[in-house]
Amino acid sequence: MRDNVPVSCVASMTLDELRESRPLKGLRTLIVVENLPVPFDRRVWMEATTLAAAGATVSVICPKGAGFDDSIWEGEGVKVYRHSLPLDASGALGYLLEYGAALFWETVLTIRIALTRGIDVIHGCNPPDLIFLVALPFKVFGVRYLFDHHDINPELYEAKFGKRGFFWKLMSAFEWLTFKSANVSIATNDSYWDIAIGRGGMAPENVFIVRSGPDLTRLIIQPDTPKWRNGRKYMVGYVGVMGDQEGIDLLLETVTHLVKTKGRDDIQFCLVGGGPSLISLKKQCNDAGLDDFVTFTGRVPDQALFQVLSTATICINPDRVNEMNDKSTMNKILEYMAFGKPIVQFDVVEGRYSAQHASLYAKANDPIDFADKIEILLDDPEKCAEMGRFGRHRVETEMAWPYQVPKLIEAYQKILSKKQKGRIGGK
Repeated sequence: MRDNVPVSCVASMTLDELRESRPLKGLRTLIVVENLPVPFDRRVWMEATTLAAAGATVSVICPKGAGFDDSIWEGEGVKVYRHSLPLDASGALGYLLEYGAALFWETVLTIRIALTRGIDVIHGCNPPDLIFLVALPFKVFGVRYLFDHHDINPELYEAKFGKRGFFWKLMSAFEWLTFKSANVSIATNDSYWDIAIGRGGMAPENVFIVRSGPDLTRLIIQPDTPKWRNGRKYMVGYVGVMGDQEGIDLLLETVTHLVKTKGRDDIQFCLVGGGPSLISLKKQCNDAGLDDFVTFTGRVPDQALFQVLSTATICINPDRVNEMNDKSTMNKILEYMAFGKPIVQFDVVEGRYSAQHASLYAKANDPIDFADKIEILLDDPEKCAEMGRFGRHRVETEMAWPYQVPKLIEAYQKILSKKQKGRIGGK
């Protein structure tokens, strides 16, 4: 049974309700995340503030990033310890250097936190599947390990490098070891739940689905901002990482077809986000003569992000259809729905589960069909409005973060029920 939240548990719970009941009072938890700074990592920040509202003492270890440069930062009852990383990794050697440096600093900071604030649970958020190495020595002292499965690393490796081989096998081994080290694991969707049970060998009662539901108190719809349309009638919005597997190169082929072949000069594409492929994608855009039709914003503050999503006529997700994207829930889809936007994406299992009737689904990795689906929506405002209303309602009544809160609390109550040899550190 995938839904392991008991019937007695409420369907949703706000942070104010948690502050009244404080079900995790006295718990000392450490969240470790390697790939994004906090609070920029929205899922981790929602988890951290939820646990703090529930009465836990919450520490977070994460890397520094643009705009998140303070070594120690506190907010909303959460204390964040940030460390430097040597580079934005690409290639096997780059990842080795990044992960090695991250493990070093995570270990150093974990020791520091154990001695000053104390730790009962280490909550590791992948990628990579190496954080269990930080947790293992502390398990001797009774600290329990909760694995928060954000990305499937073997599939991620194959999507990035287009092959398997030795390093793919290594990723698979690390994944298996991670699950074997975990007392409890959290899956972001049904596909990841299956992996935890099948490949990970975890007992179903120790795996909890906690989706990355948006926080509707933070995602504030803004007035229309014409500058993002660049003088054009329509604007198509994208939010996400600029990486190899995100399909932005396919999107640029879509834009080429719409602009050059079909003569659509009334559509502006606004792409928000940074990542290792941003420079090469800008070059592809320039070489195709599309600079006036495509805006690359890079990473922007929330205010600008919300303006883009509020102004967009439709939003898109061009993630390639592969094993990684087919099984993964993309936060951007739920954020588009929260802003009431109709969506075009390629047909992937978890993307279809999230959006349902809020999206049209193009043929796998076909930029021409993707363009056709965009045109269908732009030329049918009534359909756009209907799809947008469906998406917003689905988020409000099923997918938003308050519906995930009871499941997160249940996962922690489960891990606290495990036998413990003793508590480590703190005053």
